[in-house]
Amino acid sequence: MKEALIIIDVQNDYFEGGACELHNPRQAEARIAELISESRRIGRHIIYIRHINPDDETFFNEGTYGCEISDRIKPLPTDIVINKYCPNSFLGTELNDCLRSLGVEKLIVCGMMTHMCVDTTVRAAMDHGYEVSLVADACATMDLEINGEVIPAETVQKTYIASLAGIFAKIV
Repeated sequence: MKEALIIIDVQNDYFEGGACELHNPRQAEARIAELISESRRIGRHIIYIRHINPDDETFFNEGTYGCEISDRIKPLPTDIVINKYCPNSFLGTELNDCLRSLGVEKLIVCGMMTHMCVDTTVRAAMDHGYEVSLVADACATMDLEINGEVIPAETVQKTYIASLAGIFAKIV
């Protein structure tokens, strides 16, 4: 079964000093670097997803340093980079067509933010018929707030990973 590593939104705005800092993004990025190395070694396709905010937003503004993929896991010319404009990496992009043309049936998913773009993409992948493995320690999120209550990033991470386990993805 042909596989592809899907790396979602590992962009500079999510790191220290960025416009939307996440909780422990460096740890997730280090694990992603390992997945990239493994994928290159075994010849697995590598697809980077880059989020661009089309309007004047607070982060991921096109043409800015914050919108660029982290230099520490920079794509090679042989890798595929797909730009997206909403949380779902399939919606309005060529991702599905690209995967089908490569004969990919299984996705190894990692990236940022677990509670937003990772979650949405994993759920959409099931709709498109892909088998998905989600690498939990290669994902990062942030504290969330609702009705004045802060939900710590560790809780957000565990909750979203748990909600995807089984039906939507195999958690690894």
